[in-house]
Formats: sequence, C-alpha cells, structure tokens
Amino acid sequence: MPRQAINPDALFNSLHYGFSQITVGSGSRIVTISGQVGWDNHERIVGQADLQQQTTKAFENLALAMQAAGGTLDDILSLRIYIVEAAMEDSSAVRKGLQAFFPASPPTATWIGVPRLANAAFLIEIEALAVLP
Repeated sequence: MPRQAINPDALFNSLHYGFSQITVGSGSRIVTISGQVGWDNHERIVGQADLQQQTTKAFENLALAMQAAGGTLDDILSLRIYIVEAAMEDSSAVRKGLQAFFPASPPTATWIGVPRLANAAFLIEIEALAVLP
C-alpha cells in the first residue's frame, strides 16, 4: 500500500469522523477521480432524498473507479466531499460511510457544504486523489 496515515496527538482525533489528519503517499502513478455521486451506471439516482444511501453509492462508485485505474480504496490519499447544505444536518451519514469504506488508516478528507450540485437530486459528491506503485 503506497499510503501511510499519520494522526499526531497534537491535532484533534479525526479518526472518530472517519478520516486521517495526514497521509503520505509513495508511488509513481497519480490517480485523480472525478466526483462520484449516488448514480448507478444507467444514471439512476439511488436514495432520492437519502444522504446515507447516496453516500454509500458514491463510495461504491469510487471503489469501482479505483479498480478501473488498477488500485483499491486503500490507495486513496485524499478525498474532497461536497455535501448539499440542506443535507449537512445529517452529516453522520458521511462519517458512517467513511468508517465503513475506510475502516483502518483512512485518507484525509475535506467536507464542503455547497448550495447545490450538478443535478438537483444529488446530495453528495466525492472526488479523490490516489497514488499507485
């Protein structure tokens, strides 16, 4: 695995939220993945107004994208997570998704509240940066 997670005691314990404070990557191939949403491969929304279902599907899509690039979720260094502001109150869905898909040594993550995403039905969009050997 080309990623090492670092969580120094001098910073707050972000592992409770499902992400690491710092990741260090080593490898020779950089992978960037466009924002993944709660769509299936036929552009059907999963969990129309359910942040948990859309979060799960977005992480599943992220895993599929990493597999297509020749890696796994363990190769991800950093996530940028866009959440529609109206759904931010239920941000525990995002934490649960992070903990389920990255149970050990999670990547760094930034959560960003936005007024709207590209499709009005989207509640979350997750983009990633990874490194492969």
